[in-house]
Amino acid sequence: MRAIWKGALTFGLVNVPVKVYAATEDHDVSLHQVHNKDGGRIRYQRICEIDGEVVPYSDIDKAFDDGEKTVVLTKDDLDSLPAERSREIDVVEFVPSEQIDLLTLDRAYYLEPDSSSPKAYVLLRKTLEQTDRTAIVRFSLRQKTRLAALRVRGDVLVLQTLLWADEVREAAFPALDESVRISAKELELSASLVESFSSDFDPDEFTDEYQAELRTLIEAKLEKGDAVDTAETFGEQEEEAGGEVIDLMAALRASVEKSRAAREGGAGSEKKVSTPAKSKGETSTKKPAAKKTAKKKAS
Repeated sequence: MRAIWKGALTFGLVNVPVKVYAATEDHDVSLHQVHNKDGGRIRYQRICEIDGEVVPYSDIDKAFDDGEKTVVLTKDDLDSLPAERSREIDVVEFVPSEQIDLLTLDRAYYLEPDSSSPKAYVLLRKTLEQTDRTAIVRFSLRQKTRLAALRVRGDVLVLQTLLWADEVREAAFPALDESVRISAKELELSASLVESFSSDFDPDEFTDEYQAELRTLIEAKLEKGDAVDTAETFGEQEEEAGGEVIDLMAALRASVEKSRAAREGGAGSEKKVSTPAKSKGETSTKKPAAKKTAKKKAS
């Protein structure tokens, strides 16, 4: 990994030099656009509206337009901002970890100690672990002020940027304002269904079906060209039928019974790569569970 940023974590008079690394990467197959008539590569160019010339990145600045005037901001202008020049990750406060709303979590970064002695780094890590606290920090990266949560993952400090409060939309759905009566039996059956799917989460048990199928399709087309038979490559796929739930109790009972039968039939029957076809009359209430099972690796 290559560090994308170097600076220091600061809280009080404590200074912890660190290097920052991107903690995640995209595994998607890289595709580009082509002309469907001749396969020619489609490329986008940066063309100036005044002279019609293609402009290289090195000659591009940014601008703000208020409707009447345009202000051009050069790279030197942006680099001169005090926040952009700062190389510090300032701890604002330490909060109980459960107060961090998962919806606000954004990009994650690993922090590596950048000094001859990692003592201050380890001390901060152990303190966060023992107090079950998350540090809320503020810093600047790539011409943006970031708010982030500093937490512990294994032996490493992880910096996870947070969305600002005004970037999270309010969930206002009129249907949720209506009074809904849930019977004790419905709740009991629903809990039984949850229990039948209960497990310890292991990310390695799941795979990205779409990307795996996309790679299979690419390999088949490389071998056979456009004459590839997708039915032969992937097998016949039955169309999934969704629809409105008519009898919730019946759907819950059927789901519990089917899940119990699958469990009794052995764990191997649950780990299939392809999505299982729905049985006749099966409702949409169990669709999410079926999708999750389908994403597990074949045993």
